[in-house]
Amino acid sequence: MTTEALTRPAEAARPPAAGPRRRRPWGQAASQIFLIASCVLWLLPIAFALYVAVRPYSDTRKYGYVSMPHHLTFKNFSDAWTQSDMLHFFWNSVLITVPAVIIVLALASGVAFVLSKIDVKFNIALLILFTAGNLLPQQVIITPLYRMYLKISLPHFVSDSGLMYNSIFGLIAINVAFQLGFCVFVLSNYMRAVPDEMYEAALVDGASLWTRFWRLTLPLCRPALAALATLLTTWIYNDFFWAITLMSSGDKRPVTSALANLQGQFVSNQNMIAAAALIAAVPTLVVYICLQKQFIAGLSLGSSKG
Repeated sequence: MTTEALTRPAEAARPPAAGPRRRRPWGQAASQIFLIASCVLWLLPIAFALYVAVRPYSDTRKYGYVSMPHHLTFKNFSDAWTQSDMLHFFWNSVLITVPAVIIVLALASGVAFVLSKIDVKFNIALLILFTAGNLLPQQVIITPLYRMYLKISLPHFVSDSGLMYNSIFGLIAINVAFQLGFCVFVLSNYMRAVPDEMYEAALVDGASLWTRFWRLTLPLCRPALAALATLLTTWIYNDFFWAITLMSSGDKRPVTSALANLQGQFVSNQNMIAAAALIAAVPTLVVYICLQKQFIAGLSLGSSKG
């Protein structure tokens, strides 16, 4: 019997090689339908707000909001800009958002570097403490926080009222406190992915701790910092709860809470309020467009590095 005859049954008994796994067509169609439905549900409120904003108040009062338009105009946008003094409240939002974002990223990057690259016995406990702060609802501490803000004194060059309450510094402080834990958690996980060999080589070259942090770690964390800056700008800029609760003077409030100035006591022009809301959303959209590449890079790098 030849060798070919002996090997033929063995070859016939082998299972066929598994080819590339094909995705089921119904699963792909279902995922596409789900994504399209999610996009529609996400964009529908924005489209409806734009639809209401370009209709005059008399048109919606006569025919209703869910009706065919008889006249379209952009007058609501100009009226919302002038009647609510939005430029002033935009500046208030800048005074709150920009310092808060810078302080959060500066503190979070330093804490994350210590927790991820320095061998400290209680670093795990500190990381759990910072992460647990994100689980605390804002409404739970509003009563003791309100009383504390009324008792903490500040210099008059920081706060006109001399207190943490009704001051821009108070809003910056509470936003920094609530956003710091999330940023420490994200940056510490990101910094753990940086190889320790780089720090060992820098240490051999005589690099100090500050040099390893400032010149080695932070440049590698730029995508993550840009992603966090985009998220922080959106969250702090869109804050409404703290501005209403911890700020009594209407001229000091950010633009989100200042939209309430367009609401009358008995009658509200919802068309102009919708236009003002769309105007207030423009800065966050501009920030996302400017940092879009860095934001996506930060998300993708963070997911690939574990």
